[in-house]
Amino acid sequence: MKRKQLTVKLIAFLLIAAVLAPVTPARAAGTECAVIGADLTNAQTEEVYAAFGIPRGSVQELMMTNDEERSYLEGYVDESVIGTASISCVYIRLLDEGSGTQVSAENVTWCDEEMYRAALETAGITDVQAIIAAPFAVSGTAALAGIYKAYETLTGQTLDEIAKQVGVQELTLTADLADQLGSVDASAIVGDLKSILTETASMTDEELRTQIRAVAEQYGVTLNDAQVRQLLNLCRRLEGLSESDLVEKIEDLQSTAKKISEAGEKVEEARRTLSAVVNTVKSVITRVGEFFSGLFNRKK
Repeated sequence: MKRKQLTVKLIAFLLIAAVLAPVTPARAAGTECAVIGADLTNAQTEEVYAAFGIPRGSVQELMMTNDEERSYLEGYVDESVIGTASISCVYIRLLDEGSGTQVSAENVTWCDEEMYRAALETAGITDVQAIIAAPFAVSGTAALAGIYKAYETLTGQTLDEIAKQVGVQELTLTADLADQLGSVDASAIVGDLKSILTETASMTDEELRTQIRAVAEQYGVTLNDAQVRQLLNLCRRLEGLSESDLVEKIEDLQSTAKKISEAGEKVEEARRTLSAVVNTVKSVITRVGEFFSGLFNRKK
């Protein structure tokens, strides 16, 4: 009799455990990796992993050479900024769709998080966590090449080459303007121009120059002719990407904040639903237990 009761309880326990156990998604293979500058020493590499907050060997590791950096940066970044050694490192983790792009940087002196985020979105990279780090202060421009390499490796997708080039152009131009105007103003001006690409595409160059100056004036900034020319060139290249649905991508990205805001409400609703399901399951399991108990009693 005791053995039969124990069997009934065991069945009920296993059913409850299977249904009510917390769902902890496993860290899927191929969702994160690090790209390390090829010219770092082992000690410096360990410092970088400490900045990433992960132990070396816990994720796939790729190398980035100075030649690879140059293939992305030459023509957009001054030779003195590129240098002759590959130092910048990046850690990338793919996030769930709609999570947005999370960027942090350590020991980066020329580019800030918002500049990286905007450049990644231009290149078609979204829903990732990116950490840029170096063992000592660096400009940070080369890190964008590392992010491209990591993303393509993890997803198996090849990013549009022109989009990657425009991403580099956007990052370097915004960083250059930030030196002169301040990072907040530079990022805001470029961001505003990206949001009206459908309008700028139909403007003449003179009309676009006027629009660029008007956008800058909203932030109390007066641009010189060279700065206007750089921004005009960037807009034209961004407009060229609109044929590949760049504008639609940007509009989707602009709604990310709203999605994240709504996520909190959905989580709370899900919790209420789960609670109701749990109570129902408990009731069903109780009836199952009673059924098995009755069945064993009839066989006795």
